[in-house]
Amino acid sequence: MSKTSRLGLLGDRDFGRLLAATALGQLGDRIIFLAMPLVAVMALNADEFQVGLLAAMTTAGSLLVGLPAGAWVDRMRKRSVMISTDLVRALVLLTIPVAWWADLLTVWWLYAVALVHGVLTVFFDVAYVSYLPHLVGRSSLMEGNSKLSAVRSVTSISGPTVAGPLVGLVGAPATLLVSSVGMAVSGLLALTIRRREPKPEPSERPQLGREIKEGLRFALKHPVLRAIMLADAIFNLFLVMYQTMLLVFLEREIGLQPFGIGLVLSGMGCGALLGAVVATRISKWTGQGRVIWLAALVTCPLTFLMPLARPGWSVYVAAIGLAALSLGGVVRVVAQSSFQQALTPDRLLGRMTATARFVSWGGIPVGGLLGGVSGSVFGATGTLWIGAAGMTVSVLPNFLSPLRTMRR
Repeated sequence: MSKTSRLGLLGDRDFGRLLAATALGQLGDRIIFLAMPLVAVMALNADEFQVGLLAAMTTAGSLLVGLPAGAWVDRMRKRSVMISTDLVRALVLLTIPVAWWADLLTVWWLYAVALVHGVLTVFFDVAYVSYLPHLVGRSSLMEGNSKLSAVRSVTSISGPTVAGPLVGLVGAPATLLVSSVGMAVSGLLALTIRRREPKPEPSERPQLGREIKEGLRFALKHPVLRAIMLADAIFNLFLVMYQTMLLVFLEREIGLQPFGIGLVLSGMGCGALLGAVVATRISKWTGQGRVIWLAALVTCPLTFLMPLARPGWSVYVAAIGLAALSLGGVVRVVAQSSFQQALTPDRLLGRMTATARFVSWGGIPVGGLLGGVSGSVFGATGTLWIGAAGMTVSVLPNFLSPLRTMRR
């Protein structure tokens, strides 16, 4: 057996470059996840509603351009879209530390950056998911998704671990400079990938509305794809409600410093890394279809531990529950991403991905807004209870679909 065969996709130079670009881009993204809300909370003294509105702005791009993004990306080479969006996102993020140093930063500036960054991220994610089948081939999708998830999980650990001390040392606004550099280098690495997918054949009479409808029809009429999207939509809405108030809960009610918050988030990254390592094995053992709902059923109820926590050791017990949630989430996402990619023709990959993202992520901005409103009315602790209950209920669409008995 050759060395390349033993290494699998790790022996593929272009896939290795995609892994490296993913690592740097995701490192920047995880730093944003911690640093941007802390800019609002610590540097601008934002209240709970403003923090929730910031979370909504971060993900509003899914609603604004989610569906047309798929049709547009299907007309272009995916690699080019990934490169350009990475570089522009880097420039947009750079404006936050610059505005802070110039004493111009306001919460409205944060909202604008979050919105523009989120719109660009929609295009990047649609292109990224659609590019993988072209790069590795459909027979290697499970391996490719597992390895990319492992890299994302490592950055989920290292991102908060780096961001926490950096926020304490140089402040949250300056920490976003690291995110900007990570995004820029990620784009430059993607530029070095040699393998390009064929240029999509232009439609004789391209019509954006018709192309969007074709993608919607394909995704929504398929019983498996429809169930996955609905379950994701419910899960993501309540997850964002939960996450919106999690930082507020840890910082204001538990009294954790940025380093301690970083440790909690790094624990979630550890769970995600373990999930990426065992995802293929668990899918083979339980069945790739069954694991999609089983992973959520086992891990989502553990999120109830956090609102029960008090200052001291119980916070870190609750953090183990969040780590388990991340583990189950990665196992589920690896299985369902491979399902979605394998079931979709090449010419519809962008539109299927965009439709799935629009439906699954469409509730995320609403979740951020509801999290802020709920935090103002019920407090951070009450919002965590609501979020945990909603995530647990999200298992039902997949359980009640053909996935309940499907293995492959």
